Amino acid sequence: MTGKYLNPYTDFGFKKLFGEEGSKELLLDFLNQLLPPHHQIAELSFKNPEKMPGTAKEGKAIFDIYCQNAQGERFIVEMQKAKVKFFKDRSLFYSTFPIKEQAKKGSWDFKLMPVYLIAILDFVYDEKEEASKFRRDVCLKDQDGDLFYDKLHFKFLQMPLFTKQEHELDSHVDKWLYFLKNLENFDHIPAILNEPIFQKGFGIAELAHLKPKQFDDYQKSLLEYWEVKNVMDTSFEEGKTEGLLEGEIKTKESLAKIMLADGEPIDKIIKYTQFSTEHIEALKVANNL
Repeated sequence: MTGKYLNPYTDFGFKKLFGEEGSKELLLDFLNQLLPPHHQIAELSFKNPEKMPGTAKEGKAIFDIYCQNAQGERFIVEMQKAKVKFFKDRSLFYSTFPIKEQAKKGSWDFKLMPVYLIAILDFVYDEKEEASKFRRDVCLKDQDGDLFYDKLHFKFLQMPLFTKQEHELDSHVDKWLYFLKNLENFDHIPAILNEPIFQKGFGIAELAHLKPKQFDDYQKSLLEYWEVKNVMDTSFEEGKTEGLLEGEIKTKESLAKIMLADGEPIDKIIKYTQFSTEHIEALKVANNL
């Protein structure tokens, strides 16, 4: 049963909260809680979230949110619903696009602006040594742990490991994480979040404020979220070393057919199902989609 507020882990919910002009204030406030003082953002603009490859042999990336501040610093903000293969590799690959797009024709001194990738994860890493780290701030350091390069940063937030309750919140970033973690289950604004920035967030997230078409889009996005969580979480169970079970493949195919029927791009379907292009094209033909 749908509650009062949207699920921020859905594509629709995440972009409604952070990826629209009307919600830019929320994104600014959230990002500034995660960024160091010298990279605080005063204003930003959204960039095309779909980044095309430089050559035919390279892959394409589709970001959830891609933005740039007035100084030219780039920020990728990703919401990852469930475990995917080679997650760290994927994160590094994504970071190459905002780096390469800074290249200038002709004479260029290779000076780059900083790039940040912020990943909000609705899962916990497989690596046991990382299980206790809710937040990881990653940058390039040398063998002595000294900072080597200050223009490429990764920030990973493993949301299942954030377990603070309302009385334990002791910072603004804690409030943001509590807001995201529990938004779908709130039926009113908690006292500790009763301040302007979160009041605006609750207003944007209230389902009653959505237009009929938006509500339908949200319902489809919510269905995709449940399907992806069911399939991807199951496929990465401990000890599983061989392929997907037949039932899981059928579930993924059902998701792919829903997305095809809705006109979703092939790259997005690949991202959520991990199927090959050929597999998806075969489903499309077999089901007249």
